[in-house]
Amino acid sequence: MQILDLEVTWGESEPRTPFVCLLSIGSDPTTQIAALAKQKGIPLKSVSMGQGQECHARKMIMDSMSGGGWVLLQNVHLSLPFCSEVIDMLVETEHIDDTFRMWVTTEPHADFPIGLLQMAIKFTNEPPQGIRASLKRSYQAFTQDFLDYTAASQWPPLLYTVAFLHTIVQERRKFGPLGWNIPYEFNQADFAASVQFIQNHLDEMDPKKGVSWQTLVYMIGEVQYGGRVTDDFDKRLLTTFTAVWFCEGLLSNSFEFHKGYKVPNTKSLQGFVDYINSLPAYDTPEVFGLHSNADITYQINSAKGILDTILSVQPKEGGGGGGESRESIVYQLADDMLRKLPSQYNAYEVRENLMRMGILLPMNIFLRQEIDRMQKVIKKVYTCLCDLKLAIDGTIVMSPALKESLDAMYDARIPESWMKISWESTTLGFWYTELLERNAQFRTWISTDRPKVFWMTGFFNPQGFLTAMRQEVTRAHKGWALDSVVLQNQITRYNKEDISEYPTEGVYVHGLFLEGASLDRRSGKLIESKMKVLYEQMPVIYIYAINTTAGKDPKLYECPIYRKPQRTDAKYVGSIDFETDFNPKHWTLRRRGVAM
Repeated sequence: MQILDLEVTWGESEPRTPFVCLLSIGSDPTTQIAALAKQKGIPLKSVSMGQGQECHARKMIMDSMSGGGWVLLQNVHLSLPFCSEVIDMLVETEHIDDTFRMWVTTEPHADFPIGLLQMAIKFTNEPPQGIRASLKRSYQAFTQDFLDYTAASQWPPLLYTVAFLHTIVQERRKFGPLGWNIPYEFNQADFAASVQFIQNHLDEMDPKKGVSWQTLVYMIGEVQYGGRVTDDFDKRLLTTFTAVWFCEGLLSNSFEFHKGYKVPNTKSLQGFVDYINSLPAYDTPEVFGLHSNADITYQINSAKGILDTILSVQPKEGGGGGGESRESIVYQLADDMLRKLPSQYNAYEVRENLMRMGILLPMNIFLRQEIDRMQKVIKKVYTCLCDLKLAIDGTIVMSPALKESLDAMYDARIPESWMKISWESTTLGFWYTELLERNAQFRTWISTDRPKVFWMTGFFNPQGFLTAMRQEVTRAHKGWALDSVVLQNQITRYNKEDISEYPTEGVYVHGLFLEGASLDRRSGKLIESKMKVLYEQMPVIYIYAINTTAGKDPKLYECPIYRKPQRTDAKYVGSIDFETDFNPKHWTLRRRGVAM
């Protein structure tokens, strides 16, 4: 990947040729443009576009066109109608000063004027791929004077470590939820602020006491980079990175971020550049704290993204070729799904059964809520499939919603209207199978008795299930308060078929998969993943509750449970504690992989 050199780009331009920067996550070029203007001694005027900013931008452009200088219009996608005025000014203004240049930054937008793109020099400033390229870009912006600004011996290694951390947090994004739950927009401003803080800290440092590592860890992990982080588990990961790297050991010659990735023992800029050039061109996932299986997940997601894009641009209308039409294929599919679709719940029967089981017991209230939601799904699917068949036959009009459902079913996707009231799945086939299996669990529970082992994956609201269980245990013990009752767990050696009795208290659950680590079945402890095994099915887990105000045991690894592999707060269910022979920080660094 070519690292952006704005000076070369500027050298190719002329006054009437604007520069258009297409923004992506963490790619704002403003600081580089300002630095180049300062270096060349050219005045720079900038304005962030939005409602009411057009008059300021207009005046800046006219002043700079006549008097010289650069104009930077940031986030032009917020003021697209103004772009046509910009084109007219560039084309129709008779005299433009030779030093005038216009810089424009915009997010990709379907309505961005094609005329401005055609006349502009277009560039993007995406972070380079790979540790070597990213470190190279960071050090390209430094000078030897910058490295020599202080005599403190801690300065060069600390600067390199911040650059390495900046690279890691950006590179982890490509692994999706394995890297970060949320793809944060870490950018050059975070890096510059961290470097500035370290300079200030070294200026005020007492040489006898040395660096206050605790302060560095807090400021970089909790404030500079951590200020962007909104997910608790992402915050835990980031603070673990900073705690492991920003310590006294960093200043020793034996320190390594990972095998082969050291801190260069040099104070010259050329020494750092030479070392960075010697780094591997390809980085293994282990460098980022991930298991090598993470690379398989990354490649699968990349391929899926390409195939989804190809599928989305395929023509939707039937051609003149042979074979069955889209409509007839979907008609047969709808017929097949209607045959297998479970019947709707009888409200009277459901109420009678709940009365028999105890309608106000926490678990039965939970069951009633789940059945209500399942009833909505069954009703929606039934109505949609019947209407789709009628529309294909020409009996009723094919509405836009039915057309969307037809296209989705043909592509094996879940129709949007079904997804809104149900659950996510990879394909329509998996989704429909899950509908049948979820319904079977509810039917058995309501007609006979609660399951001995609950299929936790089959609930709309698994958090509500765990809360109902806590309430049930709390009520069974006089004097217990719900606020101080916490969940505990035990990893059993059993499969669901082996369980024949109810637990005395709490619940047995199955259906969970472990990602990013493996399980030693005999000891119930976390161990490293098996090669090429991305998900490992868990045995039955016994979840119960105890009355305690004590905190978590620091030797246990708190493993989050998510409903789906896209790990956001909205899909977070709870946590399971694992015993491990490793330090829990090992799984925290690898933690984007270690979840259930």
